[in-house]
Order: sequence, then C-alpha cells, then structure tokens
Amino acid sequence: MHPKKAAPAAFFVERTQASGIIAFVTSPVPALVTLRGARRLPRPALLALCAAYLLPGLFGRDPWRNADLAAFGQMLAIAEGRSSWLNPTLGGVAGDAALFPHWLGAAFIALLSPLVSAPLAARLAFAGLLALALLLTWATTYHLALTDAAQPLPFAFGGEADPVDYARAIADAAVLALMATLGLLQLGHETTPELAQLAAVALFAYALAAAPFRRWQPRAAVLAALPLLAGSGAPTIALVMGLGGAEVCRRSSYPAVLAFSRWVLAATAAAAVLAWALGAWRWRLLAPMPSDLIGIPRQWLWFLWPAWPLALWTLWRWRHFLSHRHLAVPLVVVLSALLASLAMAGQDRALMLTLPGMAALAAFALPTLKRSAAAAIDWFSMFFFTGSAIAIWVIYSSMQLGVPAKPAANIERLAPGFSPSFSALALAAAAAGTLAWAWLLRWRTGRHREALWKSLVLPAGGVALGWLLTMTLLLPPLDYARSNRILVERIAAHVPPGACIAAPKQSPAIVASLEFWGRWTVDARAGAAAGRCDVMLLVTRARTVPVPPGWTLKAVLRRPTDRDERSLLYQREAAQPSR
Repeated sequence: MHPKKAAPAAFFVERTQASGIIAFVTSPVPALVTLRGARRLPRPALLALCAAYLLPGLFGRDPWRNADLAAFGQMLAIAEGRSSWLNPTLGGVAGDAALFPHWLGAAFIALLSPLVSAPLAARLAFAGLLALALLLTWATTYHLALTDAAQPLPFAFGGEADPVDYARAIADAAVLALMATLGLLQLGHETTPELAQLAAVALFAYALAAAPFRRWQPRAAVLAALPLLAGSGAPTIALVMGLGGAEVCRRSSYPAVLAFSRWVLAATAAAAVLAWALGAWRWRLLAPMPSDLIGIPRQWLWFLWPAWPLALWTLWRWRHFLSHRHLAVPLVVVLSALLASLAMAGQDRALMLTLPGMAALAAFALPTLKRSAAAAIDWFSMFFFTGSAIAIWVIYSSMQLGVPAKPAANIERLAPGFSPSFSALALAAAAAGTLAWAWLLRWRTGRHREALWKSLVLPAGGVALGWLLTMTLLLPPLDYARSNRILVERIAAHVPPGACIAAPKQSPAIVASLEFWGRWTVDARAGAAAGRCDVMLLVTRARTVPVPPGWTLKAVLRRPTDRDERSLLYQREAAQPSR
C-alpha cells in the first residue's frame, strides 16, 4: 500500500461543488479543492452540535428494554456487590461475557453513588464512550487525509487547499457523517457493550491511520484497542480486524508503518489470549433464513443512511486508490464488521461497528461531489427533518393542549394509563433546538458554497434536532412505553418487600427490572421453581400456560403498552401436614 503509487492516468473534466472551478486534469486524483473550500467548521458550532447529539436522553428516563436494561442490571449487580467482578451473574445466571463495559458502568455507579442515580451514572460512562468515538473518528480521518494520495490536485496557478486545512475539513465532515447515520441514533445512547466495541474500533482505526505520523501514540492505541474490543464481547471481530490491519501495514511503503505491523499482530495475539482468559469466546453464528436475503440489505440501507451512498461514491471516484491508506484503513473496519453482521444473520449491533470506517469513506466523497448531488442532500434533509420536527411539535401540542385531538387519543390508545406531564426545561430546550435548526436552514440556503463539509451539516443537524425533540417533548410517553417500572409496580401490589422471586429462564431484562425497581432477591436459574422462593414469575406470550405443580396462580399482569405479553405471578402452595 503505497501512498505515492501512480495509478493509470485518466483524462477528465471536473467541476467540483466546493470550488465551482472547471479544470482539465490528466490525473487519477479526483479531488479539486480551493483554499476557501478547505475551511474548517467553526469549533463552537461543531461542539454545540455534538452536545445536542450527546446530551439528550441522559437525564430523566429509566433504563429501557431490552438490551439497555439487561446491561444496566448486570452493572448494578456488580456495583452493589451482588455479583462477582470476574464472573458476573444476574439472578444467579452467568451474565454477558463482555466484561470491560460492564466494569466501566459498575465503576461509575459505585463512584458516583449516592450523588447520582445509578442509571444516570451508567449513562454518563457510555456517553463518554460515544464522545470518544466521535473524537477518534475525527483524528482517524484527519491523519488519513494528510497522506499524499488523499490530497487534492494542485492548481496550475496556485489557490489550492492547504494540506492541513484540507485534512481538518475532511475530518469535520467525517464527524458530521457519523452523527447523521441513522443506525447510531438509538444504539449510541444505550448502556450496552456494543458502544464500548464502537469506541475500541474507532481507536483501532486511529492507530492504523496515525502510524505514519506518530510514534508511541499508535502503538499504545493498537495495544489497547484490540484487547478492549475482545474484552467487550467481540473477540472474533478483533481477530479479523487485527489480521486485516496487519496486512494493510505490510503493504505500505512507509518504513514506520511496515514496522507497525508487528505491533498490530502483537495486539491481535494479546486480544486472543485475553478473550481466552476471560472466557469471551462465545460463538454467535446464526444461519441466515431465506427472508434474511431481503431483510439484511433493507436493514443496511436504512441503518447506514446517509453514509453508504457517499461511501460508494468514494469507492467509485477514488477507485484507482483502493490500496492506499485513506481507503484501505476504513475498508478494513467496514468489511470486518459487515462480515460479522452477516455471520450473525444481520444483527444491527454488529453493523454499528462499521460506522467509523463508513464515516471516513463518506467524508472523502465530498471533494468529488457534484453540485446537483449536494443540492439533493440538502433539499431532502431540509424537508424530511423539518417535517419530522413539525410532527413532533403537533404531537406535543395535542398532549398538552388537546389540539389537535387525534394524536393524544392515539397515545391514550397505545399507552393506556399514561398521564402527560409538563416540563418548562424540556420545552425551553426543544424551542432552542428548533430555533437553531431554523437558523441553520437559513445559513445553508444562503450563498455558502465553498466549505467541503456543508453537505453534511443539514443531515447531522437534522438527526440531532430529531433526537433532541424526541428526548424532550416525547420523552414522557416513550419512557412510559419502554420502561418496565409500571410492570414492577403492579407486581409489588402482590409481592411483599424483600421477598424472593423465582424467575426460571426469564430474560435478563425482566430479572434486572425485579432487582432494580422491586429490590427483590431473584433466582433466574433453570431449576428456580424447586428452590427456596415462595413467589414465581413467568413472562410469556402463550395464550394458555399450565399451572406448575405445587404452585397457585395469584395474578395475571401486563405492561400497559403490550397486549400480547403476560406476566403470570404464582404463589407456592403450603405444604400439607403429614398424618
């Protein structure tokens, strides 16, 4: 992989969306960027956009079903001493093998208690991981854009972009592309191991990208990234990415990068040994069903939007440079995660690991993007996100004022028992976000054509606006629908405090709910019905369930937003006196 390797020359005429300059070029390099086109995104604006993306959803909500609640329950059990740090359990059943993220959440809960509630403490830790992923994606793309092969063509009479300014502008665009990706929106705001995996993948990509320019930072990064990835529940992905990264380094003409391949292989070996020591080698291969042949591509289309069309455009326009660092490094990340997602029958949580590489690839499309394509992105983003914001405000108005009446009636039908509440702080935050969106639309529709990153401002800003409005105006009904708190409160009407509840083979989310909100002792082992607990809970969707021998059905309970799932509460029958 040689950054200066010459590719077959191709003659073409180029009019870039960043410069508007027509240039006759005899070169395979497709990028033409002016000095003004490479200006960076103002840092206060970028930080404000990141804050609008990171902060909503941190406060004022419960852990949500299913993976979010299950992971939090394991962290809480470790922090409260009800479970071992090395062999964590939930309800007596062995927990997830992803130890590192659970240790992180448990440590934050233990350190911040009682000043901060346990759910918020865990979310703060994982919000830090998401912020780290954004930062590392920026640093990765910045170093990739500094390589000679990634730089735009110089102009005959000067005026081309400065290499460092160009790299910063491309890196800014990568952060915007990452935030604009729809698949990251919900999964990136949960307390699940996959967010730790995302940060580890971003750290690995940074190590590969910075290898030609730094000495000890990439070495430390790769030695941390792959073991962290393995210890976060993805040892196979760590192994595949490590071998792919070593091959990329082996093909490089940079002496420092050639030597760096040994560090990548050492980190890969360390990840394999650590996964063996922690017992993290758990195969999750799933045979794809015939329906997956349609479902998986459809999932990829929406999950990776809008990064995937830009990434494909990059691969086409830069097709003579596929072996160069600015494409090879993100491709290692993307292809490894795509293979993992396919091997797990299209699991979206594995697909999330493609995003650092996908964002970098999307950013390199911008120097070659036509004005018509940039305008299409802008108009689609403007109408889609503005329409979504209006819909959210209409629903909020219906809940608070009763006008229009139909949205509130639909909420009452879907979430019976929900009572709307008013928060002045939430309303102020939503109003400020909406005004910022209006200002952004006015700025983008003005005569601001130079900056490379401008085509991703509206997609990233629209996603941040939608998340902000949802986590402020619509948070109460969402929390009511996705939390298990109401179910536990209904169970508490029949079960005394401090009781022992048998929940054989029940989901980790149910066990975590009983332990967190009910503060009961829970036995979820397969033979729990024969244990010491006098109360048993079975959650099922079956219409008829035979009463287990020795138990009496005490109550049939439901979550208010689930009509099919039933929670069957049993009381152990008193032993008959011997005669």
